Amino acid sequence: MRTDLMTITRFVLNEQSKHPESRGDFSILLSHIVLGCKFVCAAVNKAGLAKLIGLAGETNVQGEEQKKLDVLSNEVFVKALVSSGRTCILVSEEDEEAIIVEPSKRGKYCVVFDPLDGSSNIDCGVSIGTIFGIYMIKDSGEARLEDVLQPGKNMLAAGYCMYGSSCTLVLSTGSGVNGFTLDPSLGEFILTHPDIKIPKKGKIYSVNEGNAKNWDGPTAKFVEKCKFPKDGSPAKSLRYIGSMVADVHRTLLYGGVFLYPADKKSPNGKLRVLYEVFPMSFLMEQAGGQAFTGKERALDLVPKKIHDRSPIFLGSYDDVKEIKALYAAEEKA
Repeated sequence: MRTDLMTITRFVLNEQSKHPESRGDFSILLSHIVLGCKFVCAAVNKAGLAKLIGLAGETNVQGEEQKKLDVLSNEVFVKALVSSGRTCILVSEEDEEAIIVEPSKRGKYCVVFDPLDGSSNIDCGVSIGTIFGIYMIKDSGEARLEDVLQPGKNMLAAGYCMYGSSCTLVLSTGSGVNGFTLDPSLGEFILTHPDIKIPKKGKIYSVNEGNAKNWDGPTAKFVEKCKFPKDGSPAKSLRYIGSMVADVHRTLLYGGVFLYPADKKSPNGKLRVLYEVFPMSFLMEQAGGQAFTGKERALDLVPKKIHDRSPIFLGSYDDVKEIKALYAAEEKA
């Protein structure tokens, strides 16, 4: 048995020691996020037994029916983040309005999160997860919505926790990407994937082909090229789970590209900018990949509302470069 374990707590404290001016606020905030992930992981694991599966009878702001686990996960993260005393604004997929933390518990960070991504897959046991991103506010005396409506490149940190065959937390604080796996016997996240780098080119593409008839030209051309390459290279494999955390996690480790393009049904795309597109794009870039919206670098987007949506193409550097070239060619034409 390994006895020298790099836990996430130790890892974060080591990172903190590189910044002598640090007061530990960020480390405390991360420890509360980690606790929330452990709680949700435990709830997901016993969801079938605890009757947490099924609908809670309400619809959230996106018009999606809320699952009981969604509601529970949202409560867990809101309470964990507020009680950290380090946050001032929270934006959750489940809440229509941003949550402004009361002044006595206010800190200098804004957290945007999707408490349970892929929750339509809960009942069939497919991997689901939590996605989060962290910003710092400009003026510690005030908590304003503008502090959250910033481009993704201003994020301090981003990550996701995937609840699947194992519970995996992938995190970047702006200097590379690291993956931690929950050891249930210790109740600790252990560093298992240090310094993740996405392969420069991948053999997999991940997209919902059910929407193909509504795609624009460049997306259709790229997928056609994946299936029927004309340069003699082997065709790419299609892998699509329908749970963003699971699809992006596989793309990050094995390479390839994840696409959720705009189409005739959703001209602005389907995925939410603040708590889905930005954190995943941040992680991809930190791991050496790219993220593109069809018009610009994803992290340069400036959201106007907290639940804005955007198309997204993210993954291996060379694969996204191909997609960019197809969009550039169409624009020229």
